[in-house]
Amino acid sequence: MKRLRQYIPGTPTTMRRMHLELSFGARLLFARWGNPDVVLMVTPALFSSALALLRLRLSRRRPAIGIWVQDIYSRGLEEIRQGSSTLVSMMRRLEGLVLRSATGVCVIHERFRDYAVTGLGVRNQDVVVIRNWTHIAVESSIDRSAVRERLGWADHDVVVLHAGNMGAKQGLENVVRAAAISDQSRSRVRFALLGDGNQRRHIEDIAQGINRIQFIDPLPDDEFEAALSAADMLLVNELPGLRETAVPSKLTSYFATGLPVVAATDVNSTTAGELAKSRGGVRIEPDNPSALVQIAETLAADQELSQALGHAGRMYATNYLSEDAAILAHGAWLHSLRASKNTASSTGLK
Repeated sequence: MKRLRQYIPGTPTTMRRMHLELSFGARLLFARWGNPDVVLMVTPALFSSALALLRLRLSRRRPAIGIWVQDIYSRGLEEIRQGSSTLVSMMRRLEGLVLRSATGVCVIHERFRDYAVTGLGVRNQDVVVIRNWTHIAVESSIDRSAVRERLGWADHDVVVLHAGNMGAKQGLENVVRAAAISDQSRSRVRFALLGDGNQRRHIEDIAQGINRIQFIDPLPDDEFEAALSAADMLLVNELPGLRETAVPSKLTSYFATGLPVVAATDVNSTTAGELAKSRGGVRIEPDNPSALVQIAETLAADQELSQALGHAGRMYATNYLSEDAAILAHGAWLHSLRASKNTASSTGLK
């Protein structure tokens, strides 16, 4: 493994993220790569990948190129309404150019494949779908009461935990409003936001004076897993209109815990589709704080339903989101890229 020095922003913003990606890409241009058979890129970071592609296009020896897509930039700008139509169009052209330049593209969901083909012009036969796997190893030996006490959660609290990035796509203002409603009604429901992101300071500011909301800094893996398992239910919260931009990586971790998932998301979103397929949780409309409090109270009162949802989610993670299956699929894909490149070179097609 070779690490490259790059710019790391103290407080993430859109421009600083671009600076991060470009600084890494610039380092890639002049780093020693050796003679790889396959070069695997991951987007994000799109701009770093574009610079890496530029280097490969200028090289005499051209290995196979695989791009592993975790998020779609152009669709994200469009759905969260950040940037003008001109900016969205420019981003779509860049993203399409990068993906079409690869030997093959791997995406993490069928929705991503559809958009890569119809929206970005990638050939259908060049795109494979391999789901992300869960990295959570649920320990049955976790002392749930001790963890809750350490985190300040009383036994009677109904803890709704949101874990992961606190960015624009999450629309966490909805959770703040739900916590305020819970305060006003003296509900047992309280919300915990675990993680960091470029919107955390803003969310903390608007949550001032609200008692039933808590912010928890990022935790080491073992403590993170314990915190997830100690909650009563786990939350995915998305902006209205967010449909195809991303598959929340937190879902893979959530399902593995055996706890019910609440998803505040559009009915046609990727998240809603994944939740319906797993049967591991309940969907409510986004930006509806009253509904969020109500569903938390409903699940807390119906333990049989909560346990059934949690069990279904865990079975889905076991059967479809296992690490072994994903690694085997990735290995087969990378081998196929090398083989296709060798075949193309020997026949003079490329």
